[in-house]
Amino acid sequence: METFFNIRYEFDRVQIHTEILSQLSKHGGDYICVADGVILDHVNRDEKYNKIVNNGMFAICDSSYVPLYLKWIYGIHRQQYSGSQIFEDIISQRKYRMIFMGASNEILGALQKKLLKINPDVATMKFVELPFKKVNEFDYPSIAKMIEDDGADIIWIALGAPKQEYFMANLKPHLSHGVMIAVGAAFKFFSGIDAKRAPEWMVKNHMEFIHRIFSEPKKQIRRCWGIVKSLPKLLIQESNRKRKSLKYT
Repeated sequence: METFFNIRYEFDRVQIHTEILSQLSKHGGDYICVADGVILDHVNRDEKYNKIVNNGMFAICDSSYVPLYLKWIYGIHRQQYSGSQIFEDIISQRKYRMIFMGASNEILGALQKKLLKINPDVATMKFVELPFKKVNEFDYPSIAKMIEDDGADIIWIALGAPKQEYFMANLKPHLSHGVMIAVGAAFKFFSGIDAKRAPEWMVKNHMEFIHRIFSEPKKQIRRCWGIVKSLPKLLIQESNRKRKSLKYT
């Protein structure tokens, strides 16, 4: 694992899946954060949220820009691993019992139909609509009991950042087993309702944010503006960290 921009990342895809298996062999639950530009921005603005993101197993890099920044600053090559991709990878492996939590029943129903084409085992798995509440109002012991009774290994959470990260941190102490992974809009992407992911050529050329702005202009313009405002400071801070590390080597 490596820490950049105040986030503890795991970039190695093989290691990510190895760590998931390792955690599932232990008693207790844990979580993985899927860190996109929004999370990067929030982590560096909010100390409490920073601790939430970094107190899980690790974060995976959902931003296509972070690898570019790391190449500019450190001259190293790291890869994006998006929430949608890890979602599809784990489901297609057919290794785990899973539970899907968040979004509306309409989205969850459409999601199940799509996922059945990837993994027929999904037919026996739970899709749970969570009530619209503040993050501190959920009955976490009851949610944990439902998960334990179900026997789920992977708990997919889709509540949107930063709420979903707080949700996982609050649920973690109550879990006896399982790995939670917060995948944001992946439920919507795969269900085909409300949102679709950008075409592959836009993703490869770091233009996915343009697609999202046109899909959800009010929400995405606000988020993108926050990222743009904080970016110069983040790049300067990371460049300074590099200089300090070189100084003491």
